Amino acid sequence: MIKLAVVGAGHWGPNLINNLYTHKDAWISWVADANPSRLATVAERFPGVQTTDDAAAAIGAEDTDAVLIATPTNTHYLFAKQALEAGKHVLVEKPLAATVEEAEALCKLAAEVGRILMVGHIFVYNEASRKAKEYISEGDLGRVYYISMERTNLGPIRVDVNAAWDLAAHDISLASYWLNADPITASAVGGAWINRGVEDAVFATLRYPGDVLVHLHASWLNPKKSRGITVVGERRMLTFDDINMNEPIRVYDKKVRDERTDVPFVDTFASYRMSVRDGDIVIPKVQMGEPLKAEINHFLECIENNSRPLSAGPEGLAVVKTLDAITRSLAEGGREVQV
Repeated sequence: MIKLAVVGAGHWGPNLINNLYTHKDAWISWVADANPSRLATVAERFPGVQTTDDAAAAIGAEDTDAVLIATPTNTHYLFAKQALEAGKHVLVEKPLAATVEEAEALCKLAAEVGRILMVGHIFVYNEASRKAKEYISEGDLGRVYYISMERTNLGPIRVDVNAAWDLAAHDISLASYWLNADPITASAVGGAWINRGVEDAVFATLRYPGDVLVHLHASWLNPKKSRGITVVGERRMLTFDDINMNEPIRVYDKKVRDERTDVPFVDTFASYRMSVRDGDIVIPKVQMGEPLKAEINHFLECIENNSRPLSAGPEGLAVVKTLDAITRSLAEGGREVQV
């Protein structure tokens, strides 16, 4: 049994604890949180789990093999560093750290101590997103032109990080996973209406190799929860809706025909109609699982087999670098900056 300490029992921590409490290959040895009421709730819901308000004690305990960190972003570096220095494996929720320098230091430390550093890029472990990757990687959509990604809701409103760091981290990790690449440049604009200096909504454009554009809309100030993604390719187009549990993916046999062979140029409405192909819609069957459970199982398997995680430290670092570029662009009025 792999013995785990969970640091942070607030928003996301209980989900980790719930998935691990009855796991056949792991046991929660400790739960640490600075809030006594949260610890009382954990003790009531999960009998037998030791609780403490001293995160360092839980991390360094002899009956802790690995540490799962679900605390505010600005504490990720501190707790992950403590865990790696104590010889523990680490799974830290996204983003890996609050700065590029901190993320680089954690990756270097993990390599030096020979311990696994994994980041909770949960959409990489979503069966529907993996199905979408198949369509993209196998060339079914043809060359990808652009990806549009929307992640909005009304709350929860953060004060420690802006909407991009809180929400767009998911989409950056997913886009890079689908495209097998990291962004080259980023440009972004946003607005801070609730708390000064903390953007509630961010509109960002990332430029990937091959001139692929990825547009991100991240907001916690929206009346409608949305998790919509559209991938536009030269041959087909794909949509991914994480909220739709029954039909998360649709593939549209739609495209603009090659003007060099089909239509020399578009100069009238009739020729425009002729230049667009509007075919069938395919809804592939996706055996939906539980992404968090898959993520946790992958972490445990990597520990058992001493193997590299799918979302390891370098992938986490790439996302932090992209978020840093978005932040710099926001400060410079939307200028396109290098990642």
